[in-house]
Amino acid sequence: MKLQVQPKLIIHGGAGSSLHGKGGVEAVRRALYAIVEEVYSLLLAGATASEAVVRGCQLLEDEPRFNAGTGSVLQSDGQIRMSASLMDGTLGRFSGVINVSRVKNPIELALFLQSSPDRVLSDYGSAELARELQVPSYNALTELRLQEWIQERQDNFKSTMAGVVAEPELVETSNAGRGTIGVVALDTYGNLASGTSTGGKGFERIGRVSDSAMPAGNYATQYAAVSCTGIGEDIIDECLAPKIVVRVTDGMSLKEAMQRSFAEAHKNERDLGAIALDASGNIAWGKTSEVILAAYHNGEYMGDTLELPTDTEVGCISIG
Repeated sequence: MKLQVQPKLIIHGGAGSSLHGKGGVEAVRRALYAIVEEVYSLLLAGATASEAVVRGCQLLEDEPRFNAGTGSVLQSDGQIRMSASLMDGTLGRFSGVINVSRVKNPIELALFLQSSPDRVLSDYGSAELARELQVPSYNALTELRLQEWIQERQDNFKSTMAGVVAEPELVETSNAGRGTIGVVALDTYGNLASGTSTGGKGFERIGRVSDSAMPAGNYATQYAAVSCTGIGEDIIDECLAPKIVVRVTDGMSLKEAMQRSFAEAHKNERDLGAIALDASGNIAWGKTSEVILAAYHNGEYMGDTLELPTDTEVGCISIG
């Protein structure tokens, strides 16, 4: 099959402080690369951007190391509530679920809602949808996340968030980061899509809503697509994903849009990160935190952002 457009892909597993030790870096790299490889092969075989994004999010949600799906953090009452969204850039269509419980892959509910007249559902509506679709009940709890929550309860929830990566050595320092997963894809037909999924900050007030099921944290048009990670409140305050996409739509290059948006976020002392693609196939990432756990395929090779200098705010792989 002759490719109309060389597909591009970038995924992330959260952002936060530096990974503890080389073992942590290598384990995360292996996990991310395996997912990039599988999803990119789907794009080469002709999968649409939305199909690739959903599959990538499923795989990231199934990886207990990341804070989405299996391995999601616990809220202050010890319950897991997850949020996810999908945006098809060609259709200009956003869908998502907020604070859904006891499902394995929240992104699948977001996918179903793409064809619904009611495209964003909160906890009760999401639970009812899962029952209608006969989605099997699933317990996303892992032992590491349970121990993290027990430790925080003993400390009266002094941490503002849980660890970005669930690793045994990180349970002792659970305020090490913030977790979300995301996928942005450009398919062979030139279409863009983005998906984002999260278990939340961890230890938060019941009913708190993250940016992951809002356009602020996940947005795509025919010009650009962005998935965000970091402190949800900071992402919402910056309206980060649409800000970047609108700047590209208005004629700014993806690199320029990222640089300006992250300069503003840095000035405002935000704690966040983002991955992005544009319709030409340029790949970009940005962060105000120490590290963003991102990996990509640019059509020729796979790469990642795991060991960038901590003061590197924006990176871009430009075509041509």
